[in-house]
Amino acid sequence: MSLPERRPRSKPAKLAAAHHASCATIFFLLYAAEFLRSAPIVAADVARRRHFPESMALSSHLKNLWGLSCPRKRLSSRMQVKGYYKIWKVKKEAPLVKHADEDEDDKALHLKDTLDLFDVDIFNISKVKEMVKGARELNVPAFGQDRKLVSSEDGGLHYPSVLVFNSDWSSNKAQRISPRFNYPTAAGTKKPSNEEDIAFMSVLELAELIRTRQITSQELARIFITRLKKYDRVLEAVVTVTDDLAYSQAKRADELLQAGTYLGPLHGIPYGLKDIIAVPGYKTTWGSKAFKDQVLDLEAWVYQRLRSAGAVLVGKLVTGSLAYDDIWFGGRTRNPWNVKEFSTGSSAGPAACTSAGMVPFAIGSETAGSLTYPAARCGVTALRPTFGTVGRSGVMSISESLDKLGPICRTAADCAVIIDTIRGHDPNDPSSREVNLMDPFRVDLKKLSVGYLKDADTEMVDVLASQGVEMVPFELRYSVESAQSILNFTMDVDMLAHFDKWQRSGQDDEYEAQDQWPVELRRARLVPAVDYIQAQRARGRLIQEVRESFIVDAFIGNATDWEKVCVGNLVGMPVVVVPTGFEEIDDPPKGGTQRRTTKTTGIYAPPDHDHIALALGMTYQSVTDHHRQRPPIDDAMEEIVSSPPSP
Repeated sequence: MSLPERRPRSKPAKLAAAHHASCATIFFLLYAAEFLRSAPIVAADVARRRHFPESMALSSHLKNLWGLSCPRKRLSSRMQVKGYYKIWKVKKEAPLVKHADEDEDDKALHLKDTLDLFDVDIFNISKVKEMVKGARELNVPAFGQDRKLVSSEDGGLHYPSVLVFNSDWSSNKAQRISPRFNYPTAAGTKKPSNEEDIAFMSVLELAELIRTRQITSQELARIFITRLKKYDRVLEAVVTVTDDLAYSQAKRADELLQAGTYLGPLHGIPYGLKDIIAVPGYKTTWGSKAFKDQVLDLEAWVYQRLRSAGAVLVGKLVTGSLAYDDIWFGGRTRNPWNVKEFSTGSSAGPAACTSAGMVPFAIGSETAGSLTYPAARCGVTALRPTFGTVGRSGVMSISESLDKLGPICRTAADCAVIIDTIRGHDPNDPSSREVNLMDPFRVDLKKLSVGYLKDADTEMVDVLASQGVEMVPFELRYSVESAQSILNFTMDVDMLAHFDKWQRSGQDDEYEAQDQWPVELRRARLVPAVDYIQAQRARGRLIQEVRESFIVDAFIGNATDWEKVCVGNLVGMPVVVVPTGFEEIDDPPKGGTQRRTTKTTGIYAPPDHDHIALALGMTYQSVTDHHRQRPPIDDAMEEIVSSPPSP
């Protein structure tokens, strides 16, 4: 059977077919041009479909192009082509308009794709958007500031990074050891009949009671363990009371003394450790629910030093979670001077417990204000020592070039005793060294020139002047305006390197304060290696300028001013925090209250001159009694039940 003969098409039919084909071709080309012009938006659409396939349809451009290939869609008239051409022309001349939130979504999606190239495809889109916002507002401006400071010339001839490589393989490199201090004795000290009075004695006073056998170490251990358990219900400042270890060490101290061996002023003296410091057989929680059951088979170097001096560990004290602020897995630590406010700073437990007479002294740490802030708020004396003075092996690390351990005490003299005991080169901490400190008890104050800043405590300035110290107006000058961002970059990037696994495993979602480490460490992912090194070069320039400007032996200024905290930690300079008085609290209750706001100031010295700051602190405290005041914690215990504390 033959195929039917095909009839030739009429001329009008041919013209109509050609017309339709021409219209389709013209429209296809017009829309293709529009599609190419809007390719970035299409790319974003593709990214959206990849990350949200269940909720994304084909883009409108692809839908229309598909419609052109469908035989049911025909352009039937020249007017229709003209209409489409008119629309295309308007679109071509008008800029593409997107909503702001759509633009932010696009940037977040592109960043999420980029993070995959760095093996960091671990964040959901809401976290990536928060990272984009933080990088734009904080990271990028700081990058520009640091580059302007140190990278305007090529070749690296100026402003080297402070992170310097040392090829020496010897961990036991010989270092000059400065002589130990000659401590004064609290001769004539008598044992009080009231245990409350004993709890608020200084280390040197307690040492005299031990040395003269007016009290035993086991008695002291019992007094302070009782207070730790009693007041922790209010302050939330204790992680672990080390009863068994304390009584064992106290018994050993008593036996040694009975046998005629006296180890020095810390012999038999109770104390506490911030819970980032490892002690074998006890939990080292780092304040975090992710590590609350962690037991490290390590003995921190600082703990070894104190144990060798005869000191008695009675408690592991609260650190803010992963050494950030005062929030931890068990609550939030309160200020003994005002239990309706929190203590601030991650050395919250050591500061609060020392202030409340729960320990005679404690060891805290600082990377960026973690020791100075809680010491100031809780009204105690503390020393942030020169960087490298105290070894940090066995201690949780935030930043190897910023972390420092230091004592929190009642007096500057006690701080001198503690730092003398724990200082020295730690063979397992390459940044530690034998800092050549002079004896603060032998400093000739009349040879000193001490500056005071505009925010210095006037009483301290007047008192020191009355004691023969030359006091002069002073201003610390430097041109680096990015000190705060340099510190944040250094701290956050280093911290992320130490807790990379924690973040990748999603444990940051369980962190106690979501606006703290989780946000900062996600943003740290967006700091390029080049800009991290530029920040260290800018830090080197800051150190150089501060050194040139530091023309006095020490200066007095606000201890908690954030700029000073950042500069002091970046430079590695010591500061002694000293209580200087008290003020009425804001909005006191109608019936009155014993709660107070503490006043403090800082005594700053150049690196390796901690002894000068300590000597000035001791001089001030020798003629004032602010450091001897006791917080009204008993009177305030009922108040905390009626209403919660404020930040």
